[in-house]
Amino acid sequence: MTTTGTTPARVVARLSTLDRFLPLWIAAAMVLGLLAGRAIPGLAGGLGAVSVAGVSLPIALGLLVMMYPVLAKVRYDRLGTVTRDRRLLWPSLVLNWVVGPALMFALAWLLLPDLPEYRTGLIIVGLARCIAMVIIWNDLACGDREAAAVLVALNSVFQVLAFGLLGWFYLAVLPGWLGLETSTLTVPGWQIAKSVLIFLGIPLAAGYLTRRAGERARGRAWYETSFLPRIGPLALYGLLFTIVILFALQGNQITGHPLEVARIALPLLVYFAVMWAGSYALGRALGLGYERTTTLAFTAAGNNFELAIAVAIATFGATSGQALAGVVGPLIEVPVLVALVHVSLALRRRSPEVPR
Repeated sequence: MTTTGTTPARVVARLSTLDRFLPLWIAAAMVLGLLAGRAIPGLAGGLGAVSVAGVSLPIALGLLVMMYPVLAKVRYDRLGTVTRDRRLLWPSLVLNWVVGPALMFALAWLLLPDLPEYRTGLIIVGLARCIAMVIIWNDLACGDREAAAVLVALNSVFQVLAFGLLGWFYLAVLPGWLGLETSTLTVPGWQIAKSVLIFLGIPLAAGYLTRRAGERARGRAWYETSFLPRIGPLALYGLLFTIVILFALQGNQITGHPLEVARIALPLLVYFAVMWAGSYALGRALGLGYERTTTLAFTAAGNNFELAIAVAIATFGATSGQALAGVVGPLIEVPVLVALVHVSLALRRRSPEVPR
């Protein structure tokens, strides 16, 4: 990663066309979904005719497709390179699996106390740690690419093991301990765990096996420079397809309650700002240097909205407020994290260890 001559304009230019206009594609998918919902009568019944784990087959396929390319990119053989750096490993684990979920839980209850479905959707978002776009943001901000790849691999594996348990704790147990009113919402803990096993476990296994088979057959260079670029856009296509379906099913809810949709965005904005700034400050305080501090900040601030959407749909249904909260997430995350890349590069120019 070059350490000089990076400007905001060059940051945007280095994004692919798909990534550069991701908020636009998401907005277009939302509009297309709303139009389809009005134009196609009986759409909900048709989508639910065949289901997988309680999710209509078309939506299930979209969820699996959007998760697979992300997990095929992970370098599972690099776990040891970062696990030996305790100054990076332990802060990352604490930020991702203690601070992040707890912060989103607090923001969701503070800012959406009267909207239990959206609140639950945001809490699920907080539990889904970033394993996808964070590598792009990290590269654009001149972070440590190797460290980011390893932290992504750790988060991928940890999510399979811990997501269901943490979902049960934050949605069913902790509110009771704090005396918060949850009688309007039933949280099926096993359903959350099953959804994670299906919609994260299956693509995780497929991604791991694909990398091993591809590297053995054609080598790592071919896998990373030829195969991954071919399958990479599938993640976006799967996400956009899922968004179209969700907005087709939720059109009346969305158009009838625009203020509620706007309220979903507020805790997300606060979450990204606090997580990134706090993580960056911690990295500098620990003496990690600019590259690893940046990696720590972006891996802590980003979220895996693909998984959050999959869990929300499988657990609560495609027409639920939980699913809608997950869909609003990437529409907010992308422009915010692009802005944070610019902030990071500005801070980089002031870092004493970066060559002038």
